[in-house]
Amino acid sequence: MTKKFRTILFLFFAGLFFLIAPLLILYSQGYRFDIDEKKIVQTGGFFLKVRPTGVEIYIDSKLQKKTNFLFQSVLIQNLIPKKYRIEVKKQGYFSWEKTLETKEKQVTEAKNIILIPKNPNFEILNKTTENFWFLPAQKNIILKELDENGWSLKLFNTEKEIKSYLISEQDISTKPVELFTLEFSLDSKKILLKTGLKEQLKYFIIDLTKTPARNASPARQPDGSHGGGHSDAGGPINLISLDFLGKNAEQISFNSKDSSKIFFLRNNQFFEGNFIDKKTSLALFKNVLTYYVSSENIYVLEKTGLVFETDFSFNLKKKLNQTPFSLKAETGYKLEAFNNFVFLKEAKNTYLLNLKSKSFEKLSETTVPLSISPDSKKIAYLNNNEIWVLFLTNISDQPKRKANDKIFLTRFSEKIKHISWLSSDYLIFACDSKIKIVEIDDRDKINIIDLAPHTKLGEGLKIFFNQNNKKLYILTQDNLYSSEKLLP
Repeated sequence: MTKKFRTILFLFFAGLFFLIAPLLILYSQGYRFDIDEKKIVQTGGFFLKVRPTGVEIYIDSKLQKKTNFLFQSVLIQNLIPKKYRIEVKKQGYFSWEKTLETKEKQVTEAKNIILIPKNPNFEILNKTTENFWFLPAQKNIILKELDENGWSLKLFNTEKEIKSYLISEQDISTKPVELFTLEFSLDSKKILLKTGLKEQLKYFIIDLTKTPARNASPARQPDGSHGGGHSDAGGPINLISLDFLGKNAEQISFNSKDSSKIFFLRNNQFFEGNFIDKKTSLALFKNVLTYYVSSENIYVLEKTGLVFETDFSFNLKKKLNQTPFSLKAETGYKLEAFNNFVFLKEAKNTYLLNLKSKSFEKLSETTVPLSISPDSKKIAYLNNNEIWVLFLTNISDQPKRKANDKIFLTRFSEKIKHISWLSSDYLIFACDSKIKIVEIDDRDKINIIDLAPHTKLGEGLKIFFNQNNKKLYILTQDNLYSSEKLLP
C-alpha cells in the first residue's frame, strides 16, 4: 500500500467520522428526520400504565410492548412528534383505544388505563330482596327482605358470607310499619331507621355492636343462593327509640365525630341529642330549613337564604354566601358539601356555591345524587341525560385539570340512574336497563363499554360497586347478585 493511498484512505475515514459523529450525537439526543415535514425534529414518547397485567400495547396497529406482573407500565420513546393511534389489548377484556399526540421533548401520559372483563361471572347472593344498602366501611350489606309477614332487615357479611337477622316489622309493632329510609354512622356501627306507624313518623337506632347476631347461618344454600325468609330470634334486639326528641323532630342524622350523638331539627331549630342518656342540647341554630354534616364541618341553610359553616365546637359561625339564595315556599331543600364545595338542591335543581362571587349558581337539573370519587378529588353528576365531572382540586397528571373545571363526558336518550365510581378515573352507571362503564379521560374518543352480566336486568334495577372488594352488586327482579372482581 503506497503512502499516497494510505493518506487518501485516512482522509476518507476522517471525513466519514466527522460526517457520522454529529448524526450519531443528534440521534442519541433524540433527533430524527421527519419525512412528512422534511426537517429534523426532536422525538417524544408515550408513558402508559395499565391494569391488569399481561396486556399488549399497539401503536398504529404495530405491537410495541407487553406488560407483565412485574411491570404494569411501559415507556415508548423516540417517536416523531405527531398523532398516534394507541390500542391496549388483552384476551377476554374490552380493549382501550385512543388517538394521542406526542410533541417534541415531551412524554404524553395515560396513567390510569383499566381493562374490564368482557364476561364477568355473577352469582346470586340473596332472593326476595326489595332493597340493599352497604355500610360505609363496605364490608357488610343491610338487606331488606319481603315475605308473607312483611319486611325484615338482615346483615350480610361479604367476607364470611354469613347472613344474620336484625329486625322486622314485628319487632317494632304488631301493626304494619312502613320503612322509609336507613342512614348509617360513619364508623359503620349504628343504623338510623325512619319508619311510619299509624301515619306517624317514628325513628329508631340499631347499635350493631350490641345487637346480637340472631341465628346467624351460612350464606350459601343448596340452590346456589344465599337464602331468604326469617330466622328465629336468638336474643333481644338493641332497638333504641328516639321518641325523647319530641313529636316534631325531623332530619335526624349522626354526629360524624361521635356516633352516640345525633343532630336534628325541631320547629326549624337545630339541636344535638345523645340517645344514650336521652338528653338534648339547647338550640344551636334557629330559623333552619336544612343542614348537612360532613366529616369535619356542619353546614346550615337558614330561612334567610344564607348558608353558614361551623365546626363541631359551634364556636365559629362562618357565612358562606354573601348573596342570599332566593327560597321558594313549599319546596324541599338539601345541602351537601365536599372539600370546600357546597351544593344546594332545590326540588330537581342543583346549585353550586361560587367561591369567588359567594353566590349559588345553577349546576344541573336532576334528582340523581352527586357521587364523589374514591380519591375525593372529583364529583360526578348528571344534567338531564348528560354525565359531567366537576374537579374539586388541581390534578397534575395528564390530562391536567384545575379546581372547579367541569368536563362533559357523554349523553344518552335514555334515562341515566345509579351513577357511581368504579375507580377514581372510571364511572359505572345504569342506562335503559343496561350497565355501562365510561372513562373520564376526554382526550379524543371517550371509551364506553356495556357490561354484560349473566342475569336478566329488569324492574327495580339498582347497582353498587364495592371499593373494598372490587365487586359489582346488582339488584334486579328481587334478586341480589355480585360479580367476580372487576378490578385487580
